[in-house]
Formats: sequence, structure tokens, C-alpha cells
Amino acid sequence: MQAKEILNTGPLIPVITLEDPKQGVPLARALLKGGIKILEITLRTQGALEGIARIAQEVPEAIVGAGTILNVSMLEQVKKAGARFAISPGINAKFAQEAKSVDIPLIPGVASAGELMLALEYGFEALKLFPAEAVGGVKLLKSFSAPFEGVQFCPTGGISLENMHNYLALDNVSCVGGSWLTPKELLAHAQWDQITQIAKESVAQASLL
Repeated sequence: MQAKEILNTGPLIPVITLEDPKQGVPLARALLKGGIKILEITLRTQGALEGIARIAQEVPEAIVGAGTILNVSMLEQVKKAGARFAISPGINAKFAQEAKSVDIPLIPGVASAGELMLALEYGFEALKLFPAEAVGGVKLLKSFSAPFEGVQFCPTGGISLENMHNYLALDNVSCVGGSWLTPKELLAHAQWDQITQIAKESVAQASLL
């Protein structure tokens, strides 16, 4: 799959911090049951890579990716683990150039017009706006739409069930990412049915546009 295809798979991408890699498989199944096929596992925990590998092997119908990619070494690690895409919080010229040597769709993060232009220079047209709310959110994306026609975004950072519609209504937004879909408390207590319910309700709300 190409990066734009991934962003267009569904309107919501859960941003997941996985403390226990053994929870990856039941979590992926709970989200699939709720109508969410794309998963972003952030590389902020010791068990993230193992969690990605378990999901890739045991729940192949889920499209599992890795977030918080900071360099090409991390990119190589997540590809080896079985991630089908990668997301970085930002972009720089060295990383953009080196990333081309790793055969995995990369969705770089941008927060300004200058970073967006850098991303385009290296052929990236499917981007993450991060941290969305902090850098201008909906207003910034609207201002990007004319000069950067054809670029598609997945805003994350401050996105919630309450404000996601403001983003999803924009032509240059394919989907939004958020941690509200997998609350830490529910993960800690393996409340899979409740996570499925949150996913179902969120997908239903997103489809009302």
C-alpha cells in the first residue's frame, strides 16, 4: 500500500501506547471488531516492537504501523518487526533522504509551510500535521489547501471525539489520529469490549459527515 492509500483506509487511526506487548493482539481484534483497521503503535515503550510483531503475525487483517519514528534505524527496526507503515513526528533533510532506502510507506509529520515544502521536495504527499491543535489546527490546514493542492493530512495532537468533525470536514484531511480510542485505563485492565464500543461509536460519528 502507498501512504495515501493507508490514510484513506478509514477516518480514524488510534494512536496506541502499548505497555504490554501481549495486549497487542487482543487490542487489534477489539479495534477491528469496532470497525477500525489501521493501528499506529508508538515507539515510546519497551514492548512496542514486540507488540507490532505479534499483531503483524496473528492479526494480518489489521494494518499495523509504527509511530514516533525519529531516524532511519528505527524505520528499519519497525519494518523488520512487520509494520506496514511508519509515522514520524517531524521531518528533516537527512531523515527524508535516508528514509528512501527503506521500503516502507512513511508519513512524516509537519508543523509549518517550510516543513511541508521540504516533505514535498522528497516526494512525500501524505503527511501528519503534528501537534495539530497547538500549531493552528483547522485554520492552518485550510490555509495550506490552496498552495499545497494534492497534499493529504492525518492531523494528530489534541484531536478528540468532540473536535474530529472539524478536521474530517476538510478536503485535505483523509483521517485523524487520536489516543481517545484506546484509553490507558481500559488497556491496563484489558477492557476489550469497552474499547470495541468506543471504536464503534467513534466510527459511527465520523461517518455522519
